[in-house]
Amino acid sequence: MTDLSALRPQRAPLAAHDRPLPTRILAGMLTPGGAVFVLVAVLLISNISANPNFGEPEFLIRFVGRVAPLAIVALGQYFVIVAGEFDLSMAAVISLQVVLASNLIGDDTGRILPVMVLMLVLGAAVGVVNGLATTVLQVPSFIVTLGTMLALNGVVDQMTGGSTRENPADEFRQIGRSGIEDFPVVGLLPYSVIILAVLCVAAAWLMRRPFGRSLIATGDNPATASYAGTSLVWLKTRAFVLSSLSATVAGILLVGYAGASYKIGIGYEFQAITAVVLGGVLLGGGRGWVLSAVAGAFALELLVTLLNSLEVIETELRATVQGVIVIAAVALAGRAWKVGRRPSRRRRDPTDPPELGDQGTTHQPGTGTTTGEFDA
Repeated sequence: MTDLSALRPQRAPLAAHDRPLPTRILAGMLTPGGAVFVLVAVLLISNISANPNFGEPEFLIRFVGRVAPLAIVALGQYFVIVAGEFDLSMAAVISLQVVLASNLIGDDTGRILPVMVLMLVLGAAVGVVNGLATTVLQVPSFIVTLGTMLALNGVVDQMTGGSTRENPADEFRQIGRSGIEDFPVVGLLPYSVIILAVLCVAAAWLMRRPFGRSLIATGDNPATASYAGTSLVWLKTRAFVLSSLSATVAGILLVGYAGASYKIGIGYEFQAITAVVLGGVLLGGGRGWVLSAVAGAFALELLVTLLNSLEVIETELRATVQGVIVIAAVALAGRAWKVGRRPSRRRRDPTDPPELGDQGTTHQPGTGTTTGEFDA
């Protein structure tokens, strides 16, 4: 009996997967998403050189806890940007959640859990509105989320009258400013660090799932993803929900650090975008690593800390530094990902069996990846 398997077209193995793991890791570090980890390491060493106390475990863990809210917001912004959209309403969501916590919890510790559930539900609702307005009504996400930001800021102004509110119960604030005491090496392990670690693991897992792969495919080519059966409405709406929920979690943590100020969220949406872009995520979607967005948040804070330590810039010029970083990172990331997507110029043997859809040219993936995961 004839063996039909010999007649089936054989796909050439992916070149990126044929190399040893160390080689693949090195190749990953040369992509925009991998380079940010190198940048974090360089900035960390530079900060320790400028201020030796910065390298102490107690100092480092406090720094991580302080950056955690921004890193969490960057996680949420990543889901939206990699899908080809923007979310400018995150800062307004943070401010609204902080004010709600102040008004509804007050000194009554029995209200903490119900109010937190309400905050999460409200955050999800904002994400649903942003997602449906963008996908169903076909309004650009930049305009949708800008409108949401203005609307929520108006609600905050109405609720506060333009003045700072009283802080909610201390038990609620402990989530953002306390942690596990007598922890080995670091002494105090902030709850914010634990929350960030859990969310990073969840985000990395999610990007490995069909949702994450479809999200990247949609950002790369929405039309093709739609033809492949992906529901763009449901997919992008979930991305906006994740973005708003991350802003809600950041708001809960920020109450512990800064109290119930209605201005607490100002600028966080742009800091998050800066962190995501610095992490090598391509504006316009389709390219970027989820954990690189988190690394971008740490790189941004390490850079500002270093410049402040060296007295190179004043605090008021932080926005200027962020603007320069965004422009430079977008330009570099766009060119680097474009190089990574170029097909290799490997010569193929004329006797090789044709691949499906082959028209005489073999397209091999470049050194870059789309998801940022190192395939074992």
